[in-house]
Amino acid sequence: MWDCCCWGWCCYWYGGGEGDVEFVTEPIVVFDHVSKTFDLHRGRSRSFQELLVNFGRWRQTRIHDELHALQDVSFAIARGETVGFIGPNGAGKSTLLKLIARILEPDSGTVTVNGRVGALLELGAGFHPDLTGRENVYLNASIMGLDRREVDRRFDEIVAFSELERFIDVPVKHYSSGMYVRLGFAVAVHTDPEILLVDEVLAVGDMAFQRKCFEHIDRMRADGVTLLFVSHSTDAVRRHCSRGIWLDFGAVKAD
Repeated sequence: MWDCCCWGWCCYWYGGGEGDVEFVTEPIVVFDHVSKTFDLHRGRSRSFQELLVNFGRWRQTRIHDELHALQDVSFAIARGETVGFIGPNGAGKSTLLKLIARILEPDSGTVTVNGRVGALLELGAGFHPDLTGRENVYLNASIMGLDRREVDRRFDEIVAFSELERFIDVPVKHYSSGMYVRLGFAVAVHTDPEILLVDEVLAVGDMAFQRKCFEHIDRMRADGVTLLFVSHSTDAVRRHCSRGIWLDFGAVKAD
């Protein structure tokens, strides 16, 4: 007796014997009953002055407030899919991408990732403000798994895509938010990722560069790169994604 379980385009056939599983389509990302909770310590002293004020009290009131960022989330994504994650602020979208990028670990459940990840998650993430743009290209690319020779070979292409030739030897602490996005996206897409994670950060910057980014994303899609895209724009998800997952209060409401 065989049963079929399908998430998106990924199908798994379960046989009667233990471990008797056949993958009809190999998934590149699988979330299996994943939960992630953050503990917000509201009563904790946030400064030395608060600590002194509270010192000597018999008991300091401490409120434990838990944020359930993800609650029992399960889905699978096939290699080459383009999936848009939508939902209000605090729905768990960015937490989900950080779990895939291994920035966070789940409290329960498992996250399986079968490919090299390129990520553009937060403005300036992976950059050191006191280093120049040139130095940060090498730093960021090394975090994504490239060695120096590979970065040497791709460096001119990265800088040309970012259009930051004049500023590449300036410390990035002097960059605007749009310049951060230009350099971060250029590095992320030139590291040969099999999975590209893009958060709402692309909304920063000028329209011409946004259009250039999405054109490049479409070429990557055609080459079989898996794209996971967080956005508040349902139009952008409709235009660029083959599938949408709606999150609200840390749970999948629709897929």
